[in-house]
Amino acid sequence: MTGPTPQMGRITAFVRWVARTPWPVFTLGMLQADIIGALFVLGFLRFGLPAEDRIQLQDLPALNLAIFLGYLFVSFTILSWLTLRLLIPVIRWQRRDSLLGGGDPAVTDLARVRALRMPFYRSVINVSNWFLGSIVFIVASWPVASRSAPVVAVAAALGATATAIIGYLQSERVLRPVAVAALRGGVPASFRAPGVIQRQVLTWVLSTGVPVLAIVLALVASKFEILTAPAERLNTPILLLAVAALVIGLAGTVLVAMSIADPLRQLRWALGEVQRGNYNAHMQIYDASELGLLQAGFNDMVRDLAERQRLRDLFGRYVGEDVARRALERGTELGGQERDVAVLFVDLVGSTQLAATRPAAEVVGLLNEFFRVIVDSVNRHGGFVNKFQGDAALAIFGAPIEHPDASGAALAASRELHDELIEVLGQTDFGIGVSAGRAIAGHIGAQARFEYTVIGDPVNEAARLTELAKLEEGHVLASAIAVSGALDAEALRWDVGEIVELRGRGAPTQLARPLNLAAPRRVSSQAQT
Repeated sequence: MTGPTPQMGRITAFVRWVARTPWPVFTLGMLQADIIGALFVLGFLRFGLPAEDRIQLQDLPALNLAIFLGYLFVSFTILSWLTLRLLIPVIRWQRRDSLLGGGDPAVTDLARVRALRMPFYRSVINVSNWFLGSIVFIVASWPVASRSAPVVAVAAALGATATAIIGYLQSERVLRPVAVAALRGGVPASFRAPGVIQRQVLTWVLSTGVPVLAIVLALVASKFEILTAPAERLNTPILLLAVAALVIGLAGTVLVAMSIADPLRQLRWALGEVQRGNYNAHMQIYDASELGLLQAGFNDMVRDLAERQRLRDLFGRYVGEDVARRALERGTELGGQERDVAVLFVDLVGSTQLAATRPAAEVVGLLNEFFRVIVDSVNRHGGFVNKFQGDAALAIFGAPIEHPDASGAALAASRELHDELIEVLGQTDFGIGVSAGRAIAGHIGAQARFEYTVIGDPVNEAARLTELAKLEEGHVLASAIAVSGALDAEALRWDVGEIVELRGRGAPTQLARPLNLAAPRRVSSQAQT
């Protein structure tokens, strides 16, 4: 006994795949809407009209009834074939996209547009079927309902309108997963779905226009004696039409309200996610109406915000968060302003020899750890690392953001750095210098390329103190001016010492050392110069 052939296996797999798509529900919805509409119209013609105007379907000749039933079978077969022909490119696109993740762009665009237009195609098919079916029914029922032919035509037209509108709104909701996939690459330029106004108009036509028009036409038909029954005998048909208006209008209004509320509810959720800082929030585009364009616009906006945040984070990593925030808030221009700042300079000892005797990866790792400690400590004390210069770092306190105790913060950061760098660097020596005074802080360079920096005597003095600190056992030196500018809580932790002349400076500098570090080794005059 042979097992299933590969062809049968592929067919079975395809049928299982189709069963997981919305198309079976879409097809059943088409059939269901037509059956409900037909039963409603036939029920109205048989039981809703006054007794003398009712159509006695049981009196139809057998041949006429067979012709009408045969038309229903043929029309169902033809419309099923037509719907399948419309769906074949869409199903192929869905199948290929789910298995291979892509395909011919031209075929894909055709399938996407056709998938988005399927609710419209369904409405056109419904109206066409009802139009032809009403003609066949009028001809088949002519022997028993020749006087009621206008009533049959109007009832069929109103039934077709209601069925088409409900079918369109129902199809949009059933095929939403297909629309989401079709709109994943954006809204096609050649397609626009009915917007909010058009949907509200459709709801009005369904819930108010159709039943009110039916009532008006019934009264007009009675007045012009198209109906045999007098106007006062039309209470039952009018009551049935009013009940139908309530039921059908409620269904249509709920479908339209859901088509509007669903994307708005998703938009509210996505806005909440963005407010919480989640720039990965993404809205599914339900259709190509104003609501779909709103969803697509929101996605574009979030992508722009995410890109801006990424650039801002990157900008902040290069120039410091405070500089980046200030530049984004106030803009940038060349030049600067005079500020009272404190400057902290840190430099490694023997970095050239270090690079020559150790692997490059090890040196890079050591430098990264060295700079990490500096950045963390400076940030904790309210300063910002202005630049890295090889194996040295320059930190500023008091610019661009003012600091209530810039000198004290720089001195405290230098003491903390001493303890942390000893643990991180091990046998590698370093030097830390702290200075304070007036300097120019601003954007220096050309209009096409500039950087935020601080220029002035405190920067030069801090660099010279760092060179001198490399020869100290404590590795930390500050100027007495920096200590005198600090609050007492920090100033009392420093010991003011001798006066020296630093290289490249005309004015003498009085040194200060932290009290809790190892006793300093006094430098010689040769080292001082």
